[in-house]
Amino acid sequence: MLLAGFGVLLMKRVLFVCVENSNRSQMAEAFARMLGDADVEALSAGSRPSGVVNPKAVRFMAEVGYDLTMHTSKSLDDVGGEFDAVVTMGCGDACPWVPAKRREDWALSDPKDMDDAAYRAVRDDIRARVRALLAAL
Repeated sequence: MLLAGFGVLLMKRVLFVCVENSNRSQMAEAFARMLGDADVEALSAGSRPSGVVNPKAVRFMAEVGYDLTMHTSKSLDDVGGEFDAVVTMGCGDACPWVPAKRREDWALSDPKDMDDAAYRAVRDDIRARVRALLAAL
């Protein structure tokens, strides 16, 4: 996004939050990085992070050309600052309030115990939602 009259690029900051930061929020962060290019700073975190990224998330994101092996499961305490958008992923009361210009709750089921087809469906749903979110920003 260009600042009128100045030609300055304003990066949008987006935070995706789920409980463990091992599946849904990791995939959303990856899609925001893929679809937002240099215009988006995408982060993800968990209210009770597991400490690992689920190998299924790594495998199913590799199918769409993204390497999640360099991602880590982070706590909300590890991220800060102001956000243009904060998206919670159906974590209910476990997701603390984080200040943002825009807030959404996608109420997605946690795919960690789903079969491959259902996991892919959640992944693809996340991609579509991230695309719509970035277009709205």
